[in-house]
Amino acid sequence: MKLILTQEVDTLGVAGDIVEVKDGYGRNYLIPRGFATPWTKGAGRQIEQMKAARKAREIASIDDARALRDQLQAGEALVLRVRAGESGRLFGAVTSTDIAQALAERGVKVDKRRVQIANPIKTVGDYEVIVRVHDEVDAKVAVKVRPGK
Repeated sequence: MKLILTQEVDTLGVAGDIVEVKDGYGRNYLIPRGFATPWTKGAGRQIEQMKAARKAREIASIDDARALRDQLQAGEALVLRVRAGESGRLFGAVTSTDIAQALAERGVKVDKRRVQIANPIKTVGDYEVIVRVHDEVDAKVAVKVRPGK
C-alpha cells in the first residue's frame, strides 16, 4: 500500500514522504491515527505544500544545527518545577511538551516532536533528554525536575 505521511513516524519517514507499507499497518494504524493519507496521482500538490512547510520550520544547514546543539549543551540545565508528593513522585509526568516550552522560555524554539525522552519522567531528579535539532545532529539537554509550583 502506498501512503503519503502527514507526520513524522519513527523508522518510516517524515511528513511529505511517500512510503510503501503493508496493507494492515497502513489501514489499521497509520491512516486512522492521521499519520498518513492514501496516495493518489493528484496528491502531488499536497506533497509539495508539506515539503515547503517542513523546509520553513527546519533549520537551514548542518552548521546552524551544530551551533544550536552547542548552545543547548553549553547552557545551564533546564529546571522544571512540578507538583510532587513527599516521596518525590510526580502528580503526572514531565512530557516533551513541557521541555519544549521550557526551551522556548529560554529563547530556543524546538518542536515538541523533536524532544525524545528515553523513559517517562515521573519522579524528582536529574535527567538527560535528547533533542533532535536536525536529522543528523542531536543535542543532549540536562533536565532537573524539582518539586514546586
